[in-house]
Amino acid sequence: MRIGVLTGGGDCPGLNAVIRAVVRKGTDVYGYSFVGFRDGWRGPLENATVPLGVEAVRGILPRGGTILGSSRTNPYKEDGGVARIRQTLAAHGVDALIAIGGEDTLGVAARLHDEGIPVVGVPKTIDNDLSATDYTFGFDTAVNIAMEAIDRLHTTAESHHRVLIVEVMGRHAGWIALHSGLAGGANVILLPERPFDIDKVCAFVEHRFASHYAPIIVVAEGAVPVAGSLVVKDGELDAFGHVRLQGIATVLETEIRGRTGRESRATVLGHVQRGGTPTAFDRWLATRFGLHVIDAAHDGDWGTMVALHGTRIDRVPLEEATRELKLVPEELYAEAEVFFG
Repeated sequence: MRIGVLTGGGDCPGLNAVIRAVVRKGTDVYGYSFVGFRDGWRGPLENATVPLGVEAVRGILPRGGTILGSSRTNPYKEDGGVARIRQTLAAHGVDALIAIGGEDTLGVAARLHDEGIPVVGVPKTIDNDLSATDYTFGFDTAVNIAMEAIDRLHTTAESHHRVLIVEVMGRHAGWIALHSGLAGGANVILLPERPFDIDKVCAFVEHRFASHYAPIIVVAEGAVPVAGSLVVKDGELDAFGHVRLQGIATVLETEIRGRTGRESRATVLGHVQRGGTPTAFDRWLATRFGLHVIDAAHDGDWGTMVALHGTRIDRVPLEEATRELKLVPEELYAEAEVFFG
């Protein structure tokens, strides 16, 4: 069997570990051959390929990013997208696809499966917001990077008696903000799941200064204020209909300074959370996903995604995995509130 492999959506640490595991086990155990598609769904759309054998995956385990490249290309927004993918697969003798990505990439994979293209998926997102799996690789690395930044910002906040606002990734779900904020000792954590009251945020700021300490606020990029309380600009849409976010930390910096008179500074971690070498946990999880997804392809279990449940790797339908996002539950956020302020 000849299998195509692609990585779509935002890059993250651990992608190369999946590719490595897929190619090594697929070649050594099953005798399969592989072709890499460049830049997510753009590869099969535009016939952009790269050789993918054992030699190509040597030494990539600790590397961040993806040797295949990535993009947010949506074949269902392109004229004749599905037909073009079929033509490319046929031209390269590809029998099946392994798609590694998040909600959007795997949503496309689920639709292609419904149209008869053999495909299996691997969940990837630093946001950890894919349902049907306990964790996704890349999340642990992102949390540790954010936590280290928060640790460092505590010292400068105290030295200058400033409010420091740290913006982390998380468009719809606040898993990174909650984990890194709690681990880093933040005084306020703002999540997309729970619209925030700017007056309460400012009260937390004043309470922190009253105790002779400077506050740290961690905010997910997708956090929003209570309706009507603040004006936040919307950006343009990407190929999957997502708004390009405009910087909630900067809005908070201006509002807090204006309402409290306290000096405030915003730090946007941005893509630094996606970069660099993966943590041990992410290498372990990504490698296991790779080993199990090639088994799924060997079994012909098309239309499924590998998922972590406890310590087990199971298979779940792609449709189930992409049906809804996994959001931070209210009870988990409530557990952390005792440490705020």
